[in-house]
Amino acid sequence: MQLPFNEHTLVRDIVNLFPKSSDIFKKNRIDFCCGGSIPLTEAAAEKTVNVEALMVELGELYAKNANSAEDMEFWTQTESAVLVKHIQEQYHRTLEEELKLMSPYVTKVARVHGANHPELIKMHDLFYELKNELLEHTAKEDATVFPALLSLDNPDLPNREQILDEIRELEKEHDHAGAILKELRDVTSDFNPPMDACGTYRLVYKRLEMLEEHTFMHVHLENNILFPRYFENLTA
Repeated sequence: MQLPFNEHTLVRDIVNLFPKSSDIFKKNRIDFCCGGSIPLTEAAAEKTVNVEALMVELGELYAKNANSAEDMEFWTQTESAVLVKHIQEQYHRTLEEELKLMSPYVTKVARVHGANHPELIKMHDLFYELKNELLEHTAKEDATVFPALLSLDNPDLPNREQILDEIRELEKEHDHAGAILKELRDVTSDFNPPMDACGTYRLVYKRLEMLEEHTFMHVHLENNILFPRYFENLTA
């Protein structure tokens, strides 16, 4: 079966063409959102991953999911208003709920086990920094930036450059959130709890890893699918 991408394709474009590839990239710690603007060969080299073996794995997964065109259509062909609604419902609302639910667990684990595992104090501080960042970010998107972005579909809009500057600022905020997530992964040893970790300790690490995955997909939809539509129009 002919793949619609190769080892020289940008990582973000592979995910656009084949969303399930994100599972393989995540397993190999290859950033497909904020750092997705590089060829697969370069991304693999940075993580010391054999690109030939990676292409084989991608090919096998692609063959198993050859009939999943519905996903591809959603990612790349859906109208912006529909995509924005999806981001808000499936990412903003669930993110707000998860951050609220996780907070007491993170606090408890750091308080109870922080003396013997000082990395948990750092984990606690990073989590709350991320929580504040993401809640402020999504609130701004919902209240002002997303409505302004959708108004860009009007070619006669007078303040287009101001709105585009706001989108660029969102991308910078995504980069900062990504940097916090990388610190969280480092300080938790890739979300691997120690042998003496209790159930709540393990739960926190698992949910942090799920939060990372959720946030990466959230950022990917915005950075690599939604926002480029409007910047590409500048040169269209």
